[in-house]
Amino acid sequence: MPRRPEPLPEDLDEVFSCAAASASGISPKRLRAADLDTPFRGVRRRRGTEDAVACGLLDDDQEVRRRVLDRARAYSQIMDGRAFFCGRTAAVLWGTSARPPSELEVGVVAPARAPRRHGIRGRQLAPTHVEVTTLGGLRVSTPASTWAMLGRDAGVRELVRIGDALVRVPRGERGRRLPEERLSTVEELAAAAAAGRRVGSAKLAEALALIREGAMSPLETDFRLVVVAAGLPEPVLDREIRDRAGRLAGIADAVWPEYRVIAEVEGDHHRTSRRQWARDIEKHTAYVALGFEVVRLTSAHIRPTGSAAVALVGGALRRRGWSPPR
Repeated sequence: MPRRPEPLPEDLDEVFSCAAASASGISPKRLRAADLDTPFRGVRRRRGTEDAVACGLLDDDQEVRRRVLDRARAYSQIMDGRAFFCGRTAAVLWGTSARPPSELEVGVVAPARAPRRHGIRGRQLAPTHVEVTTLGGLRVSTPASTWAMLGRDAGVRELVRIGDALVRVPRGERGRRLPEERLSTVEELAAAAAAGRRVGSAKLAEALALIREGAMSPLETDFRLVVVAAGLPEPVLDREIRDRAGRLAGIADAVWPEYRVIAEVEGDHHRTSRRQWARDIEKHTAYVALGFEVVRLTSAHIRPTGSAAVALVGGALRRRGWSPPR
């Protein structure tokens, strides 16, 4: 039976550099033991800690972020102090639905040289093209400069989804808006896009005109885009619906106040959470009692083409007096 490796010092984190281990008296042989992973050359991770981070069920975006965050923390053990995570890596770390990169994107400001290492995509950036901050102890490009970097390889639809996520205003208890917790503003995105010539500037400008505050998910963004592209009026997003006494009946995803029509975009958690399901029924009942026609939509109505969503919402608007412009 193989011998168990000697315990590691408690002052070593779950992820650590070989240099830090050596300074703590850990031998090279111990660093080759089977209870340690090697995410990058010169870095070790206690085996099993990656899976231990994920407790319970995660949605796809959370799982992607967890994996990218785990790799970023590992690389940060040996990352140059001038470097920072940028591009798609930073977009995922900021909690957007950006398609994750196959390699971590790590940037430096010119004239510093971009890092070259297996699993790392190094980028040298002009000083005008990036601002850097910290997120959970990691150096990352700011939300606005991250978004502007994506103009080189993201399509307009993805840029709008990510932009919507960055400018949305979170809500706290009882639906209270928390503007101080939003990641960016449309004005900041525009300033980042205009900060010097860059690849993809035309796509950034097109996407910027379509970004709205109030879309709470990529699915809601897609819904708004297909509705407007089909010639239907643009809805008001994240709208508080109150009864005649001023009491909050609910916060609707998309509203056409003039026509008393509401669209609710329901992700999978609306189906799997009993509490959410009960709340959805309660809101629907309240909205109808207040004279709204409510259209409930799922991903199947919105993706890939959105034709079903357009038909349902268009029908509701027509019943409430809207007619398409001639």
